[in-house]
Amino acid sequence: MSAPLRIAVVGVGHLGQHHARLLAAMPGVDLVGVVDTKPGRAVEVGAKFGVPGFTQLADLPLDGLAAATVAVPTISHLEVALPLIDRGIAVLVEKPLAPSVADADRLIEAAARRDVVLAAGHTERFNPAVVAALPLVANPRFVEIHRLGTFPERSLDIDVVFDLMIHDLDLLLAAVKSEVASIEAIGVNVLTPRTDIANVRLRFASGCIANVTASRISRDKVRKVRFFQQSSYLSIDYASQEVEIYRLVAQNGRPVIEGGKLEVVRDEPLHAELADFVAAVRDRREPGVSGRAGREALELATRVAQAMTQSDV
Repeated sequence: MSAPLRIAVVGVGHLGQHHARLLAAMPGVDLVGVVDTKPGRAVEVGAKFGVPGFTQLADLPLDGLAAATVAVPTISHLEVALPLIDRGIAVLVEKPLAPSVADADRLIEAAARRDVVLAAGHTERFNPAVVAALPLVANPRFVEIHRLGTFPERSLDIDVVFDLMIHDLDLLLAAVKSEVASIEAIGVNVLTPRTDIANVRLRFASGCIANVTASRISRDKVRKVRFFQQSSYLSIDYASQEVEIYRLVAQNGRPVIEGGKLEVVRDEPLHAELADFVAAVRDRREPGVSGRAGREALELATRVAQAMTQSDV
């Protein structure tokens, strides 16, 4: 039996508290502490899981620490993750990977220099429905994605493209596997000074068209993606973790539609993501969503945001 992997969580707000919950219960993992700058927050969350809480990263004992997850506001990703990487500590950084592509590059370069794992927190890639469906995506011609949510009770330091849509941009890059040739986008700020609802039309070099809508001001919660490809249709419901596929097949010389729901073994995507990160650190392999993949999603999200700005001119 190998020694438990010593890990810490930096930022235990809306999402980071779930990092701590899952890591504290994970076999082969020793959660050694949590950090949060909000007075009393780290102590409160740490007490739930029997670990110390610290208000400053500098107070966290780093000797023997193998890994950390970073779930602080995006603007602080670089300043929190970079010192950990420079100490040779593997890091999973919640999406978006960094405030800018240039900052993402600094994290990737540091991780390569120190030869440590850098993972990007794109949990939808670990959604069991996505894991089951992705191998069935083959040269899609049209993709329709809707990610609609109610107004969140959490910090809104970034707009809806970087907050929500980036999940789907990451999925598109993984599924379509083609360069984005052109972008048309529009965004509207409704309840905040930042964009709250956005729509983008992406044209890939392969000829595939993707229409993506993201909103954080909807009355209903919808998280679905549909792939249309040669002789087949594939639908993923992120929330219910369901996949449906229909194919056109020939029977007795006649076209017939066959298909239905696939069997999906449900799991909490964040649990699967953290388990993959732990395994990547232990096995010294690339994580399911690498820092490079997180950078590519961030770059595409940045292009979408720039296209929205241009549409306003």
